[in-house]
Amino acid sequence: QDYYGRELQKSEDLKTNACVTSARPLPKAVRDALEHVHEEVVARYYGCGLVIPECLASCRILDLGSGSGRDCYLLSQLVGEQGHVTGIDMTEGQVEVAKKHIAYHMDKFGYQKPNVEFIQGYIEKLGDAGLADESYDIVISNCVINLTPDKRAVLQEAYRVLKPGGEMYFSDVYASQRLSETTWKHRVLWGECLAGALYWRDLYSIAEEVGFSPPCLVTASPITIGNKELEGIIGEGNCRFVSATFRLFKVPESSRAGPGQVIYNGGIVGHERELVFDANYTFKEGEVVDVDAEMAAILRSSRFADEFLIRASKADAAAPQGCDC
Repeated sequence: QDYYGRELQKSEDLKTNACVTSARPLPKAVRDALEHVHEEVVARYYGCGLVIPECLASCRILDLGSGSGRDCYLLSQLVGEQGHVTGIDMTEGQVEVAKKHIAYHMDKFGYQKPNVEFIQGYIEKLGDAGLADESYDIVISNCVINLTPDKRAVLQEAYRVLKPGGEMYFSDVYASQRLSETTWKHRVLWGECLAGALYWRDLYSIAEEVGFSPPCLVTASPITIGNKELEGIIGEGNCRFVSATFRLFKVPESSRAGPGQVIYNGGIVGHERELVFDANYTFKEGEVVDVDAEMAAILRSSRFADEFLIRASKADAAAPQGCDC
């Protein structure tokens, strides 16, 4: 709270490159939406990667660790006036910045009433903030889960508030090994999103324990720390870091069957020709794609169901189980 509320005043105050890694270029619709976001909100933004998924019209979205509200105001435009975006953050100063600009953005977007709200609270304790079971279509998070000591609680709460078929789409920092206690207790390294980075294999085990489908890797980019002193503290063991975006789905048992064949209908705005779903699956309009049982269940149960023709496969699909890449 101190680091993000008082010590950092703008993204240039960060001491490493960890929180400003961009995994891939922004789509035009997102770039255009970003131009409508207030400059103070953008300046106080400390995220990593891209957390704007596809197929968002009229969705209810929860942003975990929403900070100054940049991603919320982007999503506000993409879900439309019939959709809704909730941002929750533990840092009072950040929530104040986000709330201060609600009226500005609603006027800019031409909305009759706000479709965003901001709550001060902890992402491990969404119930304390009054967020009900199965109340959101999508949960996003941008470089924040590493800042909490209890990653499992965050994923458990995200799973709870998601509707059946809902998605958790989030970027974060991951480590190539479990970190030492010296690194883990370093105040600046924690604030810079490195000391709390999850060993990447632990994400897979926690997701399974909580009930999510196996993580689908969307993008990953190596992180260069760019600070010799901090590199020296981490140094032992040659630990490496990446900024990675994953998608997890809350797949109901009723949607599970065998592998399938799917055809994308090209109906998602901005992705008419092809939908790059993750590192393993790219769906081109009108093209038949063999998918494994996990991906078939995800598409069948999620908001993507109306965008695909899905049929049972006559033979086992060759694609790897669980989108592991």
